[in-house]
Amino acid sequence: MKRSILLHFVFCFLFITLLTSCNKSKNNSDENSETRIVKAETKPFFKLSLAQWSLHRSFNEQGVDPFKFAEIAKNMGFEGLEYVNHIYAKQIDSLGFIAVIDSLKILSKKQGMDNVLIMVDGEGDLASPVTAIRNQAVENHKKWVDAAQKLGCHSIRVNTFGTNDPEEWLPSVVDGLQKLSEYAETKNINILCENHGWLSSDAPLLMEAIEQVDMENCGTLPDFGNWCTKRKGGENWGECLEEFPDKYQGIELMLAEAKAVSAKAYDFDENGNETTLDFMRILKLVKDSGYNGYIGVEYEGDRLSEKEGVEAIKNLLLKSSESIN
Repeated sequence: MKRSILLHFVFCFLFITLLTSCNKSKNNSDENSETRIVKAETKPFFKLSLAQWSLHRSFNEQGVDPFKFAEIAKNMGFEGLEYVNHIYAKQIDSLGFIAVIDSLKILSKKQGMDNVLIMVDGEGDLASPVTAIRNQAVENHKKWVDAAQKLGCHSIRVNTFGTNDPEEWLPSVVDGLQKLSEYAETKNINILCENHGWLSSDAPLLMEAIEQVDMENCGTLPDFGNWCTKRKGGENWGECLEEFPDKYQGIELMLAEAKAVSAKAYDFDENGNETTLDFMRILKLVKDSGYNGYIGVEYEGDRLSEKEGVEAIKNLLLKSSESIN
């Protein structure tokens, strides 16, 4: 009788132990599943837009219709569009400025894409030391401010060429940016300065100019690349003679007033990393700055095709984001 009771007690103990073990295993499995789901659903802290310049050969040399930009970007997995004004020069000549902008608005809406900004080139030197030239540049840019407003963009990106003499450049660029920003303020549009060569790539000097303008809608568009401060023959895009010494410091300085970010890349190694830029380091700077808007993908290499280059940047951004989340 005592032996029977003892056996019964042992059996119950083993049964309870086994049941508890199964429940713990199930709970751990559930927790692991939940962890995997959370990890899988973790999204980057930014959204991705496509800089139209990434496909400039397709549009300018290969005859691809630039009105297909929204469709192409959508099919490549992007949410936002960053236009380049001069890619539409022929269309503007033949159809008219308003018709082109209206068409872009319709086409982007059809694809469900966000219009982010317009990169404006060839409209004069906003930092020219000659007042008449500078004022004309301001006037030339106004139609692109209007276009950005109609498209629903938040900004236009401008250049600040005109002189490479810091003492002449600073008061000139402050005047040009201030006048254009005052007009853009009435349209709720930002004026953004990119490190795009010459003194705009001297980050401390550029930030001094932004500080002197002192307007909420005048900010920066830090580019991962573009750090040449002096070119051969004084040309805008000639052979580079000097670069800003610390691109990471430059990006960090510019992020203080950033309203857009451009992820430029040139080439990649066998692991998919950029050969001249530490994307993870840069992306951590971007995240630490509190920026969480669109990051524009801008391929400027020659080895890969344009679409392969775009995909490589996109993949590297997403991989880097996972590593720092």
